[in-house]
Amino acid sequence: MTINKFQGKTKEEAIEKAKLEFGPSAVIMNVKEVKPKGFLSVFKSSTYEVTAAIEEKATISNPMSALMPQAKMSNINLSADEKIDIPRPERTPEREVAPFSQTMAEMSQRVEEHPMVDEKQFKDRLDSLSDMLEQKLAPVEPEEPVRKAASSEELNFVRILYSTLIKNEVHEKYVNQILDEVEKFIRPGNNVDLILPNIYQKLILKFGQPKTIELSGKKPNVVFFIGPTGVGKTTTIAKIASKYKVEYNRKVAFITADTYRIAATEQLRVYANILDAPMSIVYSVEEINAAIEKYMDYDLIFVDTAGFSHKNEQQREDTKKLLNGINEDYRKEVYLVLSATTKYNDLMDIVDIYREISDYKLIFTKLDETSSYGNLLNIKLYADADLSYVTNGQNVPDDIEVFDTQKIVKQLLGGR
Repeated sequence: MTINKFQGKTKEEAIEKAKLEFGPSAVIMNVKEVKPKGFLSVFKSSTYEVTAAIEEKATISNPMSALMPQAKMSNINLSADEKIDIPRPERTPEREVAPFSQTMAEMSQRVEEHPMVDEKQFKDRLDSLSDMLEQKLAPVEPEEPVRKAASSEELNFVRILYSTLIKNEVHEKYVNQILDEVEKFIRPGNNVDLILPNIYQKLILKFGQPKTIELSGKKPNVVFFIGPTGVGKTTTIAKIASKYKVEYNRKVAFITADTYRIAATEQLRVYANILDAPMSIVYSVEEINAAIEKYMDYDLIFVDTAGFSHKNEQQREDTKKLLNGINEDYRKEVYLVLSATTKYNDLMDIVDIYREISDYKLIFTKLDETSSYGNLLNIKLYADADLSYVTNGQNVPDDIEVFDTQKIVKQLLGGR
């Protein structure tokens, strides 16, 4: 993995420089505001420094960058990302846990009985995570690392990490994959302050860079929203459409294929009237192609589909025909909308069913109704799909944002 830093007058400018250098596959590891120093600093504006990474297998978009001298970058062993064949919980026998992870599991069970670490110390380290990343952003891995027995302090520190991730409902399978990597940093000369930034880096990489609606290319871009009943698809459509209409001055139109619920159609009509945007109701593939034809000069066409139980085969087939039946000349994006409050086992079922319908990106709703964000990581890894937006309330258009990887990772690690 190659890591580099990019600076700009704004956060967006620094991120854009990173993407120009590394391409769309760049992962933003850290964003830091750099405040001016010195006697005249009061007259100067802050700048922003973005730390970005790209995996070695990815292609650098700017061919000239390969000819330019670069500072020597470090490598990170990402063997934790290798696929491990592990049965689902409560459906097949539990997998055999690796010895090191088993040690962590046994220790976590004794957290309440035998407190061994001051958790305030752990939170203090988390608060200073940015400084730790600056000091040791990408630890160099020796070709043949020298192993040593974990010290009591190291084991206690990892135990706190294990317990924190489990409490945040990260599935044990993924916690074990992450913490098994900690062994690589336990060697002579290293200390516990290497553990946290490396865990942070691995979580950032596992989430990946969020992917939002694309506006490049020919018009229109037809954006489908799919998902089970009650997750907030219609409200999410209104929030995203409002952003593009009001903030980016884009022409938007609405199509609803949710003819099962009159309330959903009327709700979308209200939003369409507020935004002064056209709306069509369709009942078949032929009708949706005709509706798209009417809106050919629009930038974005948002399509609301019927929510249904993932066990309803007929509605599933109707949705599949709708998505696969639109004219191939139209640009199409599909977003699977999921509630952050849904149980992990149910989310896995939903993901499996909708994977049969189409490829998709992920939107999580109702983050304001839960304090545990582990399922965001669980489903990202299980579905192997890009994250995009999250919503945290009912207010239109305010309660929506692009998935903030840094914020979610810090919350998973016990921060605020």
